[in-house]
Order: sequence, then C-alpha cells, then structure tokens
Amino acid sequence: MAAPLQDGDPASRDALPPGPLYVPVRRGPHGDVTRLFRTATGARTAVAFTSVARLTSALGADQAWVRLAGPALRALIRPLGVAAVTLDPQLTAPAPERCGEVPPTRRVPGRDVPGRDVPGRDLPGCRSAVAERP
Repeated sequence: MAAPLQDGDPASRDALPPGPLYVPVRRGPHGDVTRLFRTATGARTAVAFTSVARLTSALGADQAWVRLAGPALRALIRPLGVAAVTLDPQLTAPAPERCGEVPPTRRVPGRDVPGRDVPGRDLPGCRSAVAERP
C-alpha cells in the first residue's frame, strides 16, 4: 500500500486526491502552460493545490491557474519527464526579477584585474548577484 500524501511533500506515482486540483500556469502565446517547480533537492515537480485559497496563499493572487483532475495533470507532465506532483506546498521562493539586457562583460571601477572581466552588475532595476568583497 502506498504511503499517504503529506502537505508539501512530492508524491511519487501515487494517486492524487479525488476532486479538482488547482494548478499554477503561465500564459503563453498558444495558451496556458503548466508551471514546473523544483523541490529542495532540485528535482522537477508539478505543483497542485486543493483549493484556490491555498494557491493564492502560496503564490499570490496574481498567479494564473487552471482546474484539473489528477489524471489530467499527470498526463500533461509525463511527456516532460516529470513524475512528481507536490500537493499544497506552503513555501515558495519568489520569481527572479527580470532585468534589461545584461552586457556580456563590464569592468568594475577600482577592482579591475588585468585580463579578468567581471559580469555586468549594478544595472538600473537589477539587484546585484555578485557579492562585494571587503
């Protein structure tokens, strides 16, 4: 017998609970696309919620979603090589900020090292991903 699903744990190939699931999607030019996430170990997983309230609590009110049955969700992710479905996760990381086009390299004033370019940073509207050294 399969172990019961627990909140926030990726399900293996076990059956999902009966009833509708609310699945986050992103809007694409040809329709909605199921969003895939990563588990703490880096494995790809689909995410489903048992209520709209749980979905908006975890991902925010602006997150687009569709209502699907468990078998339909599995059929959508199977061709992508994804088997896990995480049910009702409570913690999610925010989406990364989108910045303008980043130049291939940029010299950092006062820190130039001959022959070494530093990736672009400190661009307007972007947070620096490079830690400052003392």
